Amino acid sequence: MRLNDATRRYFEDPPCVGELAGPGVCRGAAGSREAGTWVQFDLRLVPGSTDRIECARFLAYGCPHTIAAAAWVAQQAPGRLLRQGFPEDVHRLRERFEAPIEKLGRLLTVEDAWLAAAAAVPA
Repeated sequence: MRLNDATRRYFEDPPCVGELAGPGVCRGAAGSREAGTWVQFDLRLVPGSTDRIECARFLAYGCPHTIAAAAWVAQQAPGRLLRQGFPEDVHRLRERFEAPIEKLGRLLTVEDAWLAAAAAVPA
């Protein structure tokens, strides 16, 4: 499979890989390894905020497009507000990484993981 430059760069050297723990961390995941795609996002909120993201980390199991998209999304997170939603429309994300239309479902899993993390705001 031929990968565009963005996909290759984010797949081969993904930023923001890992997990976060402690106060102000929201975690969400979607998909499953058995289904071939699983993504988890950890979002740390700015201390004292219930909306502004300080940093993000991700873990993912899937194809290069899935990993590249999750890495890019996590990299866009700092400074964003949770209420702003997913950092980019899934169709635009597909275009950015030139993912085949057949992989749209995998990118929707990336979005679902993000939305699950955003919904897990600590009390």
